[in-house]
Amino acid sequence: MNRQQQKQQTRQRIINAAFSLLDENKTLTAISLREVARAAGIAPTSFYRHFGDINELGLTLVDESGLTLRQLMRQARQRLASGGSVINISVDTFMEFIVENRNVFRLLLREHTGTSSAFRSAVMREIQHFTEELSDYIVDNLSLPREVSSLQAEAMVKLVFSAGAEALDTDARKVPEIAERVKVQLRFVQLGAFAYVGKTRPS
Repeated sequence: MNRQQQKQQTRQRIINAAFSLLDENKTLTAISLREVARAAGIAPTSFYRHFGDINELGLTLVDESGLTLRQLMRQARQRLASGGSVINISVDTFMEFIVENRNVFRLLLREHTGTSSAFRSAVMREIQHFTEELSDYIVDNLSLPREVSSLQAEAMVKLVFSAGAEALDTDARKVPEIAERVKVQLRFVQLGAFAYVGKTRPS
């Protein structure tokens, strides 16, 4: 392993350590540099070879969380080639992600309304990326106008994130029930978008 690979490996260890420290009681802003260094198995001074400060690490965690989720949802949509409902597959994938990566989703959810304006802005950017990708999918596959697709995507993302928040710390046996409920709600939104276009489309 060369020096660059070792540096990248240590950087990833720091990121993983920070994620492991997050729970229902500890926010991103409450994590100290020393805690992260200890969890990553490095000296506190070594931290600065990878991140300028703890806030830079926090922004990286937000970026990584959003990217991981977007990549997962892209893979879910690609699975549609083998058949299935986009709503069913997407919601099931999203819920699996939350169950397996509670701290990752907790970070996005909590910092969305957290005390740090930098973290709030970063989470908003990630949610916007998520919404734009869904809007593009709706335009390309459901042939709805861009403005309607954007509103539909925004409503759907808010519903899914709300359901995710409910599923985050609930009994795992109740997650399928939450998933089924949000699938129905998403179909309401989808049907509403089609009905709206049908009413307003020029003859």
